[in-house]
Amino acid sequence: MITKMKKLTFLIYHKEYEQFLEQIRGLGVVHIVEKQCGEMDDRLQRFMQKRALYKNTLNAMNNLAGKDLSATVRTGVSADEVVSAYEDLQSHIQELGQKLPQLDKDIAQMQVWGDFDWTAVRKLRDAGWYVQFYSCTEKEYDEAWESDYNAVRIQEQGGHIYFVTVTPGPLEGLDMEPLRLPSASLSELLARKADTELQIEQAQADLKAFCQANCKTLEHGNLLLQGDIDLLKVKLNSEHMADGAVVLLEGWIPVDNEPEVKQLLDNSGVYYEIRNATKEDNAPIKLRNNAFARMYEVLTKMYGMPDYAEFDPTPILAPFFSLFFAFCMGDAGYGVVLIILGFILKKKLSKSLSGMMNLVITLGVFTTVIGTILGTCFGVSLFDLELPEFIKQFMIVGKIGETTYDKQMLLALIIGVVHISIAMTVKAIGETVRYGFKESLSSWGWLLLVVGGVCVGSLSFFEVISEHVSTWAFIIIGGVSAIGIYLLNNLHRNVLVNIGAGIWDTYNMATGLMGDILSYIRLYALGLAGGMLGGVFNQLAFMVNDAAGPALGWLFCGLILVFGHTLNIAMSCLSAFVHPLRLTFVEYFKNSGYNGKGEEYAPFTTVENK
Repeated sequence: MITKMKKLTFLIYHKEYEQFLEQIRGLGVVHIVEKQCGEMDDRLQRFMQKRALYKNTLNAMNNLAGKDLSATVRTGVSADEVVSAYEDLQSHIQELGQKLPQLDKDIAQMQVWGDFDWTAVRKLRDAGWYVQFYSCTEKEYDEAWESDYNAVRIQEQGGHIYFVTVTPGPLEGLDMEPLRLPSASLSELLARKADTELQIEQAQADLKAFCQANCKTLEHGNLLLQGDIDLLKVKLNSEHMADGAVVLLEGWIPVDNEPEVKQLLDNSGVYYEIRNATKEDNAPIKLRNNAFARMYEVLTKMYGMPDYAEFDPTPILAPFFSLFFAFCMGDAGYGVVLIILGFILKKKLSKSLSGMMNLVITLGVFTTVIGTILGTCFGVSLFDLELPEFIKQFMIVGKIGETTYDKQMLLALIIGVVHISIAMTVKAIGETVRYGFKESLSSWGWLLLVVGGVCVGSLSFFEVISEHVSTWAFIIIGGVSAIGIYLLNNLHRNVLVNIGAGIWDTYNMATGLMGDILSYIRLYALGLAGGMLGGVFNQLAFMVNDAAGPALGWLFCGLILVFGHTLNIAMSCLSAFVHPLRLTFVEYFKNSGYNGKGEEYAPFTTVENK
């Protein structure tokens, strides 16, 4: 549900404004209304740029630090110092990395000549003998050079001949330029490369250790900077009146926090007004649900927060999403795996992430129960096992009578009809609350036609009512619904226009509802696909067991079962999350009229310096 809000209006003397903001900020419950009464100043722009730098650096540091983030906030170390030190370490690694390409080039150039001592070459030159290095193609090479210039072939490679000449003076008769080789020998170059690689490895280790030790410090600095940004934004959102002598500020508070806010305002002597939020107000949204529904608020926020005049969809989203997830998984054994995995990760993950494991455990419980009802456990049909009949009677398996339709497919369609019926009920009630009963007659007409028709059809199908009664019930429901749909859908328009609009709505509803209901077949299809794939892995594993013999057979059988079902669980979890989310965001939200354009409650607060 949505927490009720109160609208606050403050009038503060400009000299007391800074002190008042600190008091409100310390209270940490007031959501400031953003009006953007002033342009973004240079200081705020610098803060915004610095925040972007902090965020980018923090993301990079978290990636390098890995899972080891046990270090706490370091006292006496600022976020700017952390960023500067991180950039220095990165620059050092880049400088070392830039040396490797040149070293590789020099090594490749020297490898054709082998490892020789440049000192000996220089001694020969001091003695008057010049050793020069050349390269030419095989066609260009002249055998006479060996006698004329003491040419010595060193290596033939890729159609080229590499040779040296030893002459009593600088060689002048050869019509080609000597090669310019690196001044270090091959062994020296290889040693330099190995040393550089070790330095890079050590620098990367130092960088990782630095990130692990300073991530929390930068994260805290980012929070402090965000607090400064929030404070500057509040100042920009303040309206100066009476030639700047008085400052007007507006905000919102939850009704539960009204006493403490009143106490603070009364003690400060600030003039203020408090009133209840109305449906027309764009009040911020603070969700308040029980422990079960609270786990699913993250899904509501993924789509968008409700408007203040709308209903919180989370209490309805929670059970149906769990049901959809379990139906798509469709395997009791996989549910048990999710429960075990949730408990294990809950102990190992951080406190913020361990809360998500409660959702995993809950979905695992739903999957275990629904999987048992659907009669599948690790790809094995429970209905075919020798189980007591009182257990099998709760399983929904097999065909419907003498038809070729599966009971599980019918169950998926029934769930879809119920889900959409609830969505239409929520829409009719929501429009009545927001706009009044007269303005929502069309929604009530469609609700009566669809839900009433489904109820009467179900009662007639199970022979609870006679055919004569059901016929008259359909006539009455259709007649009453037609009045709301075709004649009274908008009391401010001409009747003929209403009839035309009603016909258009009829076309959209007829095609839309049929497609929406058929979308729920995906629940049956995904559950069936997962169960069949699990069964295939079982058959493959035991076929290998029979073929490989008793010793290796059980080994390969176990490996195939573990790998196969792990892969199947991973794929099933992905589809079991995405498709129920689609059924909620598309089919349910569309038919319930949910917009999700509300603003989340974000109180103006401070971060304690640790």
